[in-house]
Amino acid sequence: MKHFTKSILISEEQAGFKKTSVTASLDAYILDSISVCEDRKRPAVIICPGGGYGHLSDREGEPIAMQFLSMGYHAFVLYYSLAPDGFPYPQMELAMAVSMVRSMATEYPIDPEKIVVAGFSAGGHLACSLGAFWNQSFLYGPLGLTPEDIRPNGMILAYPVISAGPSCHFGSFINLLGSRAEDEAIRHLVSLEHQVGPHTPSTFIWHTSSDDAVPVKNSYLLADALTDHGVNVEMHIYPTGCHGLSLANKEVSGDDGKFIVPSCQSWIPLARTWLENLS
Repeated sequence: MKHFTKSILISEEQAGFKKTSVTASLDAYILDSISVCEDRKRPAVIICPGGGYGHLSDREGEPIAMQFLSMGYHAFVLYYSLAPDGFPYPQMELAMAVSMVRSMATEYPIDPEKIVVAGFSAGGHLACSLGAFWNQSFLYGPLGLTPEDIRPNGMILAYPVISAGPSCHFGSFINLLGSRAEDEAIRHLVSLEHQVGPHTPSTFIWHTSSDDAVPVKNSYLLADALTDHGVNVEMHIYPTGCHGLSLANKEVSGDDGKFIVPSCQSWIPLARTWLENLS
């Protein structure tokens, strides 16, 4: 396996306002080819950890990457910009990350037509943002890219922040929008149930009914919108489990066992089956 890190620099001119935080980066975990199938091109998963656009959860970064690697997928973890560097900095960084991974297919055994974005909580909002906006010029234009350069081929969304409406996770949108958080027009823009369409890629969603931070209605709103636009969607709602479960196992839980929910661990094989059937 090859492991390396690439910087992702979005300029103030590209984003439209001043940059204050550290440079974003993409951690790459690329599986080596095997002798019996040296020409195999593997799909890639770009992981966006959660943290309310205010920090990045280490429970939703490398442990998730290791899980996808064990399934035979190349894995990438995006360490994107946080408050006060809000919209559209993180969205541009993810767009650039997809373009970078797609371009790596000339050097590494990556299938450029099977690049999936996976997001957790606010990282789910980021991943879904690209699924909604990849064909919008405000995103690809300033980066000097084309829509096809940044288009994700699928989305895996875990307990995602989606809506900036009544069911919103307020802190995520304060961090994402800052002083613009009360602007109704931009809140509508980042309320993704209003922005997805027929162009949005196939989507896998999971959430828990008892989520105490991001209401499960976020996932229902997104699934309804995707269905209305004819987008293929698979959704699993588990009856119990707190927010931020990640893998829902001992690997990502402390001594209190709060994040160990055996019934929710099934999202992993379900996502694997979904990935294997992704066209």
